[in-house]
Amino acid sequence: MTIQNRLSLLFTFLTASILLVFAVIIYVTSEKNRENTFYRTLHKEALTKANLFFKAKIDTKTLQAIYTNNRSIINEVEVAIYDDHYNLLYHDDANIDVVKENTKMLNSVLKKKEIRFYLDKWQAIGMRYEHEEKNYIIMAAAYDLNGYHKTYIAKRNILIVFLSSIIFIYIMGRIFSRKALSPMTNIVANVKEISATNLDLRVQLPKNKDEIAELATTFNQMLDRLEKSFDAQKDFVSNISHELRTPLTAMLTELQLSTGNLRTNEEYRKSIDNAINDAQKLVRLSNSLLDLAKANYDQTEIVQKEIRLDEVLLDARNDVLHNQPEFKVNLIFEKEIEDDDFISVKGNEYLLKVAFMNLIENGCKFSKPNESSIAITYFKDKTIIRFQDNGIGIAPDDLPNIFTPFFRGDNKGFANGNGIGLSLTQKIIALHNGTISVVSEPNEGSTFTIELPHV
Repeated sequence: MTIQNRLSLLFTFLTASILLVFAVIIYVTSEKNRENTFYRTLHKEALTKANLFFKAKIDTKTLQAIYTNNRSIINEVEVAIYDDHYNLLYHDDANIDVVKENTKMLNSVLKKKEIRFYLDKWQAIGMRYEHEEKNYIIMAAAYDLNGYHKTYIAKRNILIVFLSSIIFIYIMGRIFSRKALSPMTNIVANVKEISATNLDLRVQLPKNKDEIAELATTFNQMLDRLEKSFDAQKDFVSNISHELRTPLTAMLTELQLSTGNLRTNEEYRKSIDNAINDAQKLVRLSNSLLDLAKANYDQTEIVQKEIRLDEVLLDARNDVLHNQPEFKVNLIFEKEIEDDDFISVKGNEYLLKVAFMNLIENGCKFSKPNESSIAITYFKDKTIIRFQDNGIGIAPDDLPNIFTPFFRGDNKGFANGNGIGLSLTQKIIALHNGTISVVSEPNEGSTFTIELPHV
């Protein structure tokens, strides 16, 4: 069942329930008023007949004639009069005798002064009447034909109005729910048009600033992220294809040439060395892509623990020097370590080591001689690490893009690389709630500054 149908039915049910409660209250109240009004009429008629009998001294035959004549015209009240010994003194028509009084009933009237009760749909009343210091019992009964007819008309009208109201309310509920959900319908129509080939489309925002507008805005923001993610994925795949094609093509060419003609051992050795070189580029590229994938994980899925940054820096420095013995890396502690907490952070040791190695290698390979420095200082709330070199620097036009994956600046001819290192480093630092910035001047060197909070 659609939301529109559920809303229409719910709206109809709630409103109909309220109307039903009011209808029942009105009907019950009107019935109670009819009953009380007729009892008052019976009381008045009984008193009138008793006064005519006792005070006006009208004889029995005359009173019975009045009753008989009126009974053929209107719904006349039947009255019976008893003394306190339960002897019948007068009855309008003993042959009919609707009430059929008994000793128990008459005794109850004397004790309670007045009783009211029903005989089927006939209403009856018994009352104690005092005359000349004697007690008498007056019984009166009648069928409220006019009152019951009015009650029937009222009940019929209430039922007609109630059923008509339900139909009207359901129609209005349909109109209301359709109007209320029209922005949602528009959103569904917009979403159906959006696919992987046209992620630039957006959901039309409703005019009203309500929850549906908030939903549409949130959905558009999600589409923005998806579009950026798809574009980044396309660029990523394109760049990877380009980066892989170059060394693979070089390897294939070298191997084809070496198998084409007989060569000297020295020429074969040179071809093998070139192939190994290209294979090493592929290994470095695959390792960089693997590290980049790890850095893109959700932070909650990365194992973190308390680690000392000085130890991670020493390990990164040693690994770089092991791979590149010609590099020289100076590690400078600008303050003495007074508290281990000031040099410790909660993070992933492997990823931070990868980030530090990237910055160290970049500093060395873009410098002549291949030398760089690491300066570390700490404060109560954060640790600051600066990676400095006196190399060729970075062109001002390249600075805004150096953290973009696969971006290679004007200095790409100076040293080999795949454009992943700095992008990977930035992601790793961001995963540790830190920041990285760079200051560089062409031919004067670069300084990368990392700030990591103690969290």
